[in-house]
Amino acid sequence: MTTPDHALSTVRARIEAACREAGRDPDSVRLLAVSKTRGADEIRALHALGQSAFGENYAPELVDKYDTLEAAPAPLGLEWHFIGALQGNKTRAVAERAAWVHTVDRERIARRLSDQRPEGMPPLQVCLQVNISEEPQKAGVAPGEVAALAAAVQDLPGLALRGLMAIPATADDTPLQREPFARLRALRDTLNAGGHSLDTLSMGMSGDLEAAILEGATIVRIGTALFGPRQSKPKEST
Repeated sequence: MTTPDHALSTVRARIEAACREAGRDPDSVRLLAVSKTRGADEIRALHALGQSAFGENYAPELVDKYDTLEAAPAPLGLEWHFIGALQGNKTRAVAERAAWVHTVDRERIARRLSDQRPEGMPPLQVCLQVNISEEPQKAGVAPGEVAALAAAVQDLPGLALRGLMAIPATADDTPLQREPFARLRALRDTLNAGGHSLDTLSMGMSGDLEAAILEGATIVRIGTALFGPRQSKPKEST
């Protein structure tokens, strides 16, 4: 059985190796531990090894874990990222707890997050989720509609637009994996040439983090390689 310290060190080594191949500083890539379906004790174990950023896909899970692990008198002070599909009736819970949301793909959701961000908290850092492979079953704004959404989100007072996120179609070899990541990077560069200042590409998971880093990923979202095979999905309440 793989221990948390071995899993974390292995993932960090993969990130460093990919950065060396890309000629990049390993510090330019952040590791986001995807802790969906995982228990509080597993999160504590990785935190004790120095991992501070955790991603959740389901709003009720984020609420439960945040309220458990950040409770007084000994909050862990983790950086919580929401990385799943966000329903309109769940935006307040996320806006009140998360530091980042990676999956903004509609102006309505962005406005709700902005309006519901509590006063006194820093702006919610957001990425626009792009359906970069244009798969009908996947969430995300179409590549051709990203510029309009970015313009609508840019000036919302409770948000800070940081970049783009994608979950491309699965591919088995590195060259094929790199293609959609390269398209996302090019889309980010086009937005920046048009006046935005996006510094984040949230892309790459356990099976393709190397390809993502070669194409400029700044956040890789890693679950299975850290925690083992995914457990059953909790039932999402409506």
